[in-house]
Amino acid sequence: MKRVLMLGGSIYQTYAIKAAVEMGYYVITCDYLPDNPGHKYAHEYHNVSTTDKEAVLELARKLKVDGVVAYASDPAAPTAAYVCEKLGLPTSPYKSVEILSKKHLFRQYLTERGFNVPKARSYKTYEEAEADIDNFKLPVMVKPVDSSGSKGINKLTDKSQLKAFVEDALSYSRDKIFLIEEFIVKNGPQISGDAFSVDGKLVFHCLGNEFYSKKVDKDFAPLGECWPTVMPKEVIDTLADDLQRLMTSLGMKSNAYNVEAIYGEDGKVYILELGARSGGSLIPQVTALATGVDMVPYVIKAALGEDCSDLKMAPVKGYWSNYMSHANETGKYAGIEYEENFRKNHLVDFVTDFKEGDPVHKYRDAQDCTGELILRYDNAEQMNDIIENMDKYVHIKVK
Repeated sequence: MKRVLMLGGSIYQTYAIKAAVEMGYYVITCDYLPDNPGHKYAHEYHNVSTTDKEAVLELARKLKVDGVVAYASDPAAPTAAYVCEKLGLPTSPYKSVEILSKKHLFRQYLTERGFNVPKARSYKTYEEAEADIDNFKLPVMVKPVDSSGSKGINKLTDKSQLKAFVEDALSYSRDKIFLIEEFIVKNGPQISGDAFSVDGKLVFHCLGNEFYSKKVDKDFAPLGECWPTVMPKEVIDTLADDLQRLMTSLGMKSNAYNVEAIYGEDGKVYILELGARSGGSLIPQVTALATGVDMVPYVIKAALGEDCSDLKMAPVKGYWSNYMSHANETGKYAGIEYEENFRKNHLVDFVTDFKEGDPVHKYRDAQDCTGELILRYDNAEQMNDIIENMDKYVHIKVK
């Protein structure tokens, strides 16, 4: 029986853990949170941080694993590639995965190879940024180079905000590096979704529309994605060509990706993120419902060096979204309420590990998400209307 090491056991990673068990593999999980729900589905668990490359390498070597999976985890993706490269297990190159995992390295890589890239520079201190800020045209985005879920990201419209935004970015950066990046005016919604390459060839992608709320403090922090995409075919085709060129340049192998891109008012397509892992927020699960293609088993097969050649493109059928449930005030979690017709006609699933009494914070970014909804709709007009007015249909109760 092949042995697979899964990095992490969060509620969103249980999908991959369960799938690996159902596929007949011996599943081992590790992270520093023994109470994470995914561990109970594995054959064994080890208390080792998924970002400690050497500790995970030692564990994988001791356990004689056949593959390592970092499912839906930005911080764990470089660890998986590092360990697999050291042990001669199937992986995309560690150096390439690291580039994809660090915004400053990624922006530099894109720039050097002629991709469309917003003007960006990285810094370690506020003083460095302050001395350089006049070289940017405001507004700009201030970002940690190595966080996810919009944590520590702010839109700077006035130089007086710089110090606070730098401190926020550094508080979420493991490497203590932040990026200042030109703000790109979008032509249409941000493009978001998952993709998959087999032996370096982009064989599948399902890209939708990211959406936001003007009612929250960070109106650029996404609340979810919806499908099908509203972007013209030629924009998606251009993006797919750029993604393939990038994957080839990086020497990527069989790999899942989370894609974030913008079609700018200047008519250019910008790749903002190509995370070397499946998307969080239940994106693979919505994709499976929308297209009939479940990427989770392919993530596991790719990690074990097994044949993934039957993975093919499939169109989106119907109208779907995920949605980050969140509180509109700070307090204690007291449950979730739905409008009845919404619950009966649109709610497919709700995934949460919040318990009554857990602290919740008024929504700022993904760290304040209280769970994920999967929703279906009858048509695009209905989908857009419900998403725009979600507070009418979903309410997080707060004490």
